[in-house]
Amino acid sequence: MKLGIIGLPQSGKTTLFNALTRGDAPTTASAGRIEVHTAVVDVPDPRVDALSAMFNPRKTIFAKVTYADIAGLEGGAARSGISGPLLNQLTQMDGLIHVVRCFPGENVPHPAGSVDPARDVVTMDSELLLNDLIAVERKLERLDEERRKGGTDKVVNERQTTLFKRLHEILSTEKPLRGVEVSAEEEKYLSGFGLLTRKPQLVLLNLGEGQAAPQVQTDAPVAALQGKLEMEIAQLPADDAALFMQEYGIEELGLNRMIKISYDLLSLQSFFTVGEDEVRAWTVRRGATALEAAGEIHTDLQKGFVRAEVTAYQDLVDLGSLVEAKAKGKLRLEGKEYIVKDGEIVHIRFNV
Repeated sequence: MKLGIIGLPQSGKTTLFNALTRGDAPTTASAGRIEVHTAVVDVPDPRVDALSAMFNPRKTIFAKVTYADIAGLEGGAARSGISGPLLNQLTQMDGLIHVVRCFPGENVPHPAGSVDPARDVVTMDSELLLNDLIAVERKLERLDEERRKGGTDKVVNERQTTLFKRLHEILSTEKPLRGVEVSAEEEKYLSGFGLLTRKPQLVLLNLGEGQAAPQVQTDAPVAALQGKLEMEIAQLPADDAALFMQEYGIEELGLNRMIKISYDLLSLQSFFTVGEDEVRAWTVRRGATALEAAGEIHTDLQKGFVRAEVTAYQDLVDLGSLVEAKAKGKLRLEGKEYIVKDGEIVHIRFNV
């Protein structure tokens, strides 16, 4: 899972990046330069801790999430299309976190002259939408040229033209492409095309200390964090951080809450493999089959898939061991089409 943190200049992107990754990247403005800070973070999961205590493995491996702080996207950037290097960074992301400034600060001037979260949400949405509109228009021009020259398969050209005309109509009404249904064939046409409004997006309101979250209009889910405060907590030793959180009435670190929201945003879930060698969390999409889960572990398991041994997490914890779970009928054998559920322990039987 790779999430790109975007936002207008002086919105606090890097502050939020540091809060989420416990990092200390410099928070000074990049003056329009394309800069990317990247960090891989363990996904906190008490179920992994419990399984590790049960099996006492040589290795315990948590699921991972990658956050990328992407600077260089400003208002007006998309009028001629977002630059190639910046677009390349954005298209690599599974989803986008749009940081919106809500905090005041005379020492941190807003590039638009005032702090207005509702305006900034519209500005960024417009940038992404305009980029997609330009990209789709250029694609339609190329398809038209190819059709006139007769250099491509006529059926493929017609199908792609129909698809991109449909996308153009949607974008022309100032609506993003998130949620637009496409067929498996159309998904292949769009693969690697870099349409940014197709990506899941979270609007993250960056609040000042004690500030209430304002109302903003967007089709994307909205969350709020006190960015500077969260960054300060994230950089403290664990004991000091706990005291700090107690003093400010913070029940859960922003990192933990954001990861949960990120999983929901991308419709992801975790399953586990356990044993004396390793207890490990794996990430798959919700609705993934046992065959797909096998592929997440190793392609050989997917190719030689025979059966999946499946146990619910709570059953295993309650019964204390896989042996007891099997004795009580709580360990099941499932086929390749079985839909894996969040938190299940899965062991793949395979033959290669």
